Amino acid sequence: MSDLKSLTPLSRPPLLHVTVQESLKQYIEDNRLKAGDPLPPETFLAQQLGVGRNSMREAIKALESLGIVETRRGVGVFVKEFSFKPLLDNLAYGLQDSLRDVEELREIRRVLETGLIGKTIEMIDAADLAELRQQTELMKLRAERNESFAAEDQRFHQLLFRCQNNRMLSMLIDIFWIAFNKASDFNNLDNPNPLDTWRDHHEIVEAIANKDVERARERLDAHYLGIQQVIARNRADYQAT
Repeated sequence: MSDLKSLTPLSRPPLLHVTVQESLKQYIEDNRLKAGDPLPPETFLAQQLGVGRNSMREAIKALESLGIVETRRGVGVFVKEFSFKPLLDNLAYGLQDSLRDVEELREIRRVLETGLIGKTIEMIDAADLAELRQQTELMKLRAERNESFAAEDQRFHQLLFRCQNNRMLSMLIDIFWIAFNKASDFNNLDNPNPLDTWRDHHEIVEAIANKDVERARERLDAHYLGIQQVIARNRADYQAT
């Protein structure tokens, strides 16, 4: 008996509502349905797939949570315009209490922004530069009052790359910024040097205005190093209590 090979464990079949989800996504793709297009009634879809209405409802609820479809009460189920929000919410939740993941997310942001700042310097116009300077002035005012300037900070990073007209890039920057801030609770961390944070942003803008790519990258690197130090300091203080 010792020479006999063991049985290979059976793969667990997916739950029925998961299979129905995949079928619905394939239906949307095969029929090239766009945002706002209606799906057939639940009863019809259930009959087509040979499943019960409960399985169909579970599948639709799951697709709603992913932002793929939306149910309009009394009207029906419709394809929803794509949004990163469900991904963003899940990402921020999943990163809670994980310093390593927060640090990795910070590093992705750093690499993304330093890698693309050169293109911004080639393309940025006077209007975007003026708006960047406006945001840094607001940051300075808030820093002098020891107030949070999270909204201005987020707007600043959006404006850095607005001139590139890259919708996917803009969404990714927002995802990384918001998820990082939610997961690290960065807005509520004690920053002993808010004016240094303002100065980072100010010098980034001046480097862009002078079309100095290397300087802009250096200042972005310094900015993200500062973020890393603030997080590390607050984590150490928390663990010591």
